[in-house]
Amino acid sequence: MLNFFRGSATAMITPFTAEGKVNFEAFGRMIDYQIENGTDALVVLGTTGEPATMTEEEKEDVMRFSKERAAGRVRLIFGSGSNCTAHAVEASVKAQKLGADGLLVVTPYYNKCTQNGLYEYYKAVCEAVDIPVICYNVPPRTGVNIQPATMGRIAEIPNVAGIKEACGNMEQIMHTAREVRGKCELYSGDDHLNLPMLAIGAAGLISVVSNALPRQMKQLYEYMAAGEFEKAYILQDELLPFTDLMFCEVNPIPVKAAADMLGLSGGVPRAPLTELEEAHKAAVRDSLRALGYRVD
Repeated sequence: MLNFFRGSATAMITPFTAEGKVNFEAFGRMIDYQIENGTDALVVLGTTGEPATMTEEEKEDVMRFSKERAAGRVRLIFGSGSNCTAHAVEASVKAQKLGADGLLVVTPYYNKCTQNGLYEYYKAVCEAVDIPVICYNVPPRTGVNIQPATMGRIAEIPNVAGIKEACGNMEQIMHTAREVRGKCELYSGDDHLNLPMLAIGAAGLISVVSNALPRQMKQLYEYMAAGEFEKAYILQDELLPFTDLMFCEVNPIPVKAAADMLGLSGGVPRAPLTELEEAHKAAVRDSLRALGYRVD
């Protein structure tokens, strides 16, 4: 399916208190911040949201809260992937019942299914729900890579709305774009490759950086959509040092620190993730200042 959403989406962090609880007050402010700065969709409980360290009850509470706080102002996409097909189906059905406009379903991870296994996994999820499903390919995190031909097959499933592509290989991405064109959308899932992916026809981006800089990520999309390429190049160049820093340690460690510096109360990551190292904090602070932000 085409046109589920076009524009910029944010892969939302989940803020935790010092005691390790979900900080719903901070999360509500983050949702408002995104909407006020033009973000088109919010991805809640994707990898950046640390669902692997959250209980099922916590995830349900976060989905309910997101639906209530967003109040129809923005599309809500809930993460529901798993390394167990049955669990992914169960989580997807639950996410739909809790008000998701669409789902982000990461490939199975660690147990490394075949390409046919990937097709059957997405087929099972899509048959269990009747809302749009975005496949998520991030082999550096999962150990599994959706090959272009496989994605071409998956794209034939009626409610597959797109693929969030974060394989990091532009040659593969170009072949995937060719396979899905006219069937479903391509979305950038790699902040370093937002501009080139938009250039080959991506319908939008699903960004980590936009937790901190939603206005700039929306502007990058709009420049590319309007054919204002020189403006897009200049903005991409301005953002690149900050983008590099957002991946200087494992995501979402750096972007949570950046959110703290911007007064958004990103909070600490859950173990085994740790807080951003002091040298990296200083670099992030300097980068935000260079972008015109006043930070402590």
